[in-house]
Amino acid sequence: MKLIKSLPEEYDNACGISVPLKVERRVLAKRRWRGKADDGSDFGFDLDAPFSHGDCFFQEDGKSYVIEQKPEEVFRVSYPGGQQEAAERAWQVGNLHFPAQFSESYLLVENDLAVRQMMERNEIPYEEALEVFRPVVAASGHHHHDDHSHDHEHTHDHDHEHSHSHDHEHAH
Repeated sequence: MKLIKSLPEEYDNACGISVPLKVERRVLAKRRWRGKADDGSDFGFDLDAPFSHGDCFFQEDGKSYVIEQKPEEVFRVSYPGGQQEAAERAWQVGNLHFPAQFSESYLLVENDLAVRQMMERNEIPYEEALEVFRPVVAASGHHHHDDHSHDHEHTHDHDHEHSHSHDHEHAH
């Protein structure tokens, strides 16, 4: 197994054979993982920053090893009505806290039941597709809970009071 810690600083563009290492998006987002290229070469990754689709991470014997993100099931949501419609659709998807990828004429979002129900409820046309999904990464420290294992316990101490006043009623 070859251990990879970062992208090479220089690439030899003369290498004629490109060997893909196919990986799922959620694995690709991690810094530590293992993968096997199409030619059977085994790699371990201990990275400072995650790799992206198309990154050439290793070269040897005339071969360039390249990250190939696997396509996944997504919803393709078009916005033929222009910028206003695009902003509204992006807000609706973003309000559910699901990752999204944006282009000039459509957005891609995870194929998830909550997203499907929201789009159907709001009569937003969409189509199912199988594509390489490269969602926008938030600049904040926010992360999505589906990007890591849930084999751990969450403990929260909520032993404090909240007091507030307002002039409307709550339906309970």
